[in-house]
Amino acid sequence: MLVIKHPLLFVGSKGEKNLYTLFDSGANLSCISPDFVEGLANKESIGKPRFISTAAIGHVIEVKYRVLLDFYLNDVLLSDEFLVVPSLSEEAIIGAATMQKWRIKLNFEHDTVEVDPKVAKMQLKSILPD
Repeated sequence: MLVIKHPLLFVGSKGEKNLYTLFDSGANLSCISPDFVEGLANKESIGKPRFISTAAIGHVIEVKYRVLLDFYLNDVLLSDEFLVVPSLSEEAIIGAATMQKWRIKLNFEHDTVEVDPKVAKMQLKSILPD
């Protein structure tokens, strides 16, 4: 498991906040503490709750909500779904699925997080009739 922590700007449907964010290759999904969702975005029920195992043997956390958030990494706008995890020890966690989706790389030699701005560009094509 490889981790780096950095402050990021998160933007939701209700506002924005700077959160100290853990980039954790050992966490599959991205998560956010419920303490930081208020004023940022509306929680959405995930329907059937998910049960997440923690590092403590036999300890499981029930997750009932998620939020869709944008976040800025090195001035590049990215977006993903974050599970709202009760008692989360971090403000926010960027998990492996988000890192793979956006091709985020952790540079441990320089304690930096890197993203290629090209992966975040939306390509629009105009389709004109002949």
